[in-house]
Amino acid sequence: MLAATALAASPWQMGLLTAADKAAFLFLGLPVGAWIDRARRMPLMITANLFRGCLLLTVPLAWWADVLTMPQLVVVALLAGAGALVFDVAHQSYLPTLVGRDQLVPANTGLQASHSVADVTGRGIGGGLVQVFGAAYAVLPVGLGYVTSAVALARIRAREPAPVSSGRRTIRADIGDGLRFVLGRRDLRAITSYTAVGNVAFAVLTAVQVLYLTRTLQLAPAQVGAVLATGGCGAVSGALAAGTWTRLFGSVRTVWIVPLLTAPAALVVPLAQPGTGAWFVGAALAVLGHGMTVYNIGQVSYRQAICPDRLLGRMNAGFRFLAWGTVPLGALSGGVLGETIGLRSTVWVFAVATVGATLLLVLSPLRTGRAPAERGSADVGAGPTGQPLPGSHPGPDAHGS
Repeated sequence: MLAATALAASPWQMGLLTAADKAAFLFLGLPVGAWIDRARRMPLMITANLFRGCLLLTVPLAWWADVLTMPQLVVVALLAGAGALVFDVAHQSYLPTLVGRDQLVPANTGLQASHSVADVTGRGIGGGLVQVFGAAYAVLPVGLGYVTSAVALARIRAREPAPVSSGRRTIRADIGDGLRFVLGRRDLRAITSYTAVGNVAFAVLTAVQVLYLTRTLQLAPAQVGAVLATGGCGAVSGALAAGTWTRLFGSVRTVWIVPLLTAPAALVVPLAQPGTGAWFVGAALAVLGHGMTVYNIGQVSYRQAICPDRLLGRMNAGFRFLAWGTVPLGALSGGVLGETIGLRSTVWVFAVATVGATLLLVLSPLRTGRAPAERGSADVGAGPTGQPLPGSHPGPDAHGS
């Protein structure tokens, strides 16, 4: 919003800004995972949030000094994205140690619920703050939020075990273990591929979303915040309903059934017209947010459950590299497409890709509802034995009566 309104950014500049936010996943994702497996995760999480908070606080300070530019925003996004990479990989690797593997689904559900509520209220409040105070000063509470988060994390008293020593193994060898675990299993390849394509699609949308809402659908900043907050309500409902979906279909089948049911809502977004039709965008984003939240809870819990502790950082980083490293490319593509074929046509690209990506899950081994044994997992000393995950259906034969 700051780039689109205060700095009058072009579609290409918006794409560049969006790409910078996730560039670290592409360029640093693999070595960060190996590094995190060699260190305690909690100190890394606290440091990452303090780092992000300080970075974001430079934005209102630069605006106040009348020196804020697009290059500064890009640099802030680039470095804050690196902090996000460290935090995300560390927290997903820390959670099984904190709660135990039998509590991963409820733990991830609780984390996703708190994230979704914050997302909804943040977007709604953010739109209002932009309307009243301007976009630059609306960044101030974001920076303070990261600092507050670091303080909250420091209050966790659970003792984290020391990392297992990797001896004289090189970072390159450690990275190879993580990639072999992710790419050596058909189920994880399907999850990674779907997430990668979906992230590309949403990066295309994110690059032009604010411009599409403000210029094509002619919404004011407060209305943009309201539409995005409406979309965020779907994420809240998804977090609250994840347990119900899991009871209906099992934790493994939910990973592919829910995206299949909710992805068609993406087709509504490019069909919206100025006026009341714009609110259909909010409803469509709510349905998509619901599906993505349930999917994320399911796939994160699935990956954590089948991966040994010593590989969690590398597995999560390898997944992030493959699935999120595509985001900068999608964002840059969104900016180019917005400049060349127009904003609405670019949103159509997002919609078609979102719907088509579900085939990657539908045609995968996840249809069976079990975590299959995979030959590739044995290379790194792990892998399930074909037994159902906690909370999944025991199978059609046991369920049929």
